This record gives sequence, C-alpha cells and structure tokens, in this order.
Amino acid sequence: MTAYAIAHLHDVELGDEIVEYLNCIDGTLAPFCGHFIVHGARPEILEGEWRGDLIAIAFPDLAAARAWYASDAYRRILPLRTRHARGPVILIDGVDQRHKATDILR
Repeated sequence: MTAYAIAHLHDVELGDEIVEYLNCIDGTLAPFCGHFIVHGARPEILEGEWRGDLIAIAFPDLAAARAWYASDAYRRILPLRTRHARGPVILIDGVDQRHKATDILR
C-alpha cells in the first residue's frame, strides 16, 4: 500500500544550503521509488489558518519510506534542511481506493 512522507515546514530560510538540499533530494528518492506529489504549491485555505509549506512524497510502502529516511544518502543532506526550516515530518500509510470513512470504526 502506498505510504507517504509528509512535512509541514515553516520559517524556511531560503539560501545556499536549502538550494543544495533541493538539488540533491531527488537522487535520494530514486532508489526507494519515491516521488513528490505535493511540493511548493500554495494552498487554497478553506477553513482555519495555514502557515508554511506542505511537502508530500509517495513511496510504494511504509518500508520503502522508512528505508529512504534512514538511508545514508538522505541522512547526509538532512542537516541542510533542518538548519534552515522547522516543522513536523511524518511517515504514514495511505488507504486504497475502496476505503470508506467508516472503515476506521472497525
């Protein structure tokens, strides 16, 4: 089942290290079949308040997402981001197309 790495980043300081991170991250995703599905788009806010950027990366499964985050290649570039952006980063399983809202009650 598809899994996702999701980040809600704010206070991003765009500079040389963030640019280097952006130049390198795609290469870290490829071995784990990861790809961006949300990155850099400005949200249309319908309810509540929003601040920052949402990034979502899809992986074939949670094992691949975990392996990417723990990989040497990603760990090498991670400080380039964490020194210049704040916010939570999570890994989470998706649901299949047959999922209904009431499925979580079972």
